[in-house]
Amino acid sequence: MSLVRNVGTIGGLTAVSRVFGFVRDMLLARVLGAGLAADAFQLAFVLPNTFRRLFAEGAFSVAFVPMYTRTLHGPGGEAAAERFASDVLAVFVWVLLGFSALAMLAMPGLVWLLAREYLDVPGKFDLAVALSRVAFPYLGLVSLVAMLSGVLNAHARFAPGAFVPVLLNLVLIAGIVSGYFLRGSGGSDVVVAWSVAIAVAAAGAIQLLYMAWAMRRAGVRLRIGAPRLTPEVRRLGRLILPATFGAGIYQISQFVDTFFATSLAQGSLTLLKYADRLNQMPLGIVGIALGTAILPMLARHIQAGDDAGAQGLQSNAVEMATLLTLPAAAALAVCAPAFVTAFFVGGRMSQAQGDVMAAIVAALVCGLPAYVLVKVFQPAFFSREDTRTPVRIACAALAINIAVNFLVVPRFGIVGLAGATAFTSTLNVLALYTVLHRRGWFRLRWPLASRIIRQLAASGVMALALWALLPLLAGHYAGSAAERAGALALLVGAGGLVFFATAWLVGALDKSHLAQLRRRRPVKEPVNLSE
Repeated sequence: MSLVRNVGTIGGLTAVSRVFGFVRDMLLARVLGAGLAADAFQLAFVLPNTFRRLFAEGAFSVAFVPMYTRTLHGPGGEAAAERFASDVLAVFVWVLLGFSALAMLAMPGLVWLLAREYLDVPGKFDLAVALSRVAFPYLGLVSLVAMLSGVLNAHARFAPGAFVPVLLNLVLIAGIVSGYFLRGSGGSDVVVAWSVAIAVAAAGAIQLLYMAWAMRRAGVRLRIGAPRLTPEVRRLGRLILPATFGAGIYQISQFVDTFFATSLAQGSLTLLKYADRLNQMPLGIVGIALGTAILPMLARHIQAGDDAGAQGLQSNAVEMATLLTLPAAAALAVCAPAFVTAFFVGGRMSQAQGDVMAAIVAALVCGLPAYVLVKVFQPAFFSREDTRTPVRIACAALAINIAVNFLVVPRFGIVGLAGATAFTSTLNVLALYTVLHRRGWFRLRWPLASRIIRQLAASGVMALALWALLPLLAGHYAGSAAERAGALALLVGAGGLVFFATAWLVGALDKSHLAQLRRRRPVKEPVNLSE
């Protein structure tokens, strides 16, 4: 399979997950709004979810997948790879159990560090601690899921790992609906918050069972024996710690953003998380798909000493990232009020809260291309087992992010916080590319640069068209379900038509990549990287 088809497989399933995630957050916004219980649940969900992205899907995956891939395609083949993965699993399980137990015991301190202002609202701090303890076991369960997903990815089986988030969203939707009926017409929102927090932990167990079944179906057998710190496991451990920062700047920034958001007016954290849902649609679909597909493929190119192949793979990934994220960022920035009103406003979510959320979305998506390009550039370091360089860059970006937050949050509030995240993520990407360029690992050639410039032009034309169309449909964004759907469909259809027509006319599309999507198999590929 080519990179394009791998990304298509992962991105398609991730898109399904994001649709269910949208349904989840739409229901939660209408059922809980942006008040005390909503803030408490959002914090409870932030803790395991951010640790998951930071460690399991971030640091662990970027260190484990290249090592497993090299072992799998080395002299020992599948037998050696299974021994390595089983040794890692035997140690990983105990690390997860220990970390989860310590975190649950220390939960009051963790919540205080992130949201000490919750103590000023009666009952809010205690509720956040209790919900966090209920939801936190999800981290251990989903971390095991991430490891099994990495094993299957190395075997070019991307679908199971891309599908498991669908299970999470389905279980959370069931938790929201159950909480709604348990609360009744005059009950407390706390009932809903408890129902959804319990659903988070249950979802982790269901995801792990599904991945165990997928592993068995793929014929991959891992065994949990006595933990042994083999040389390979020690080497993995040495790579994970620095990779935590290198792969997780966005997630670490999430903790920083949570700290600042909880210091603002009640509901700010909830509005930020709902706004990030719109940002996560293209980020999750494109960024996760590219990052997941490129890491094992790049590792195999580098192992084979194919520098030209690695450069070509990186170029294709950059072009795909910009082609999909530049128009998405422009469209979301212009149409944020329409999307927020249509999707989130209603029930216990007021129009005033929706207006704030729309401004947050517009600020967040300014960094959307950077969020995705981070996932494209970092594998170039990780596949060469260089985790130190991304660490240094990530630490510098994080320090700048914190400094900028202190400057802008007091003046611009939650919107300033979102803008600071976009700004420092862009700095992070620029620094990563600078190092790659200097080392000769990846250089932006003129053919690619010229197509990106044309993509920017096409995105600008599309943004102008949407800006002109937006007020013409203003009366429908808060109308009936059919009116909302029709208005958004018209916006999306018009935007997509204008962008791709303009992109085609100005030569922003690489027609060979489009042709790959229509083929069952690529006609010619010098190195088959995923079979």
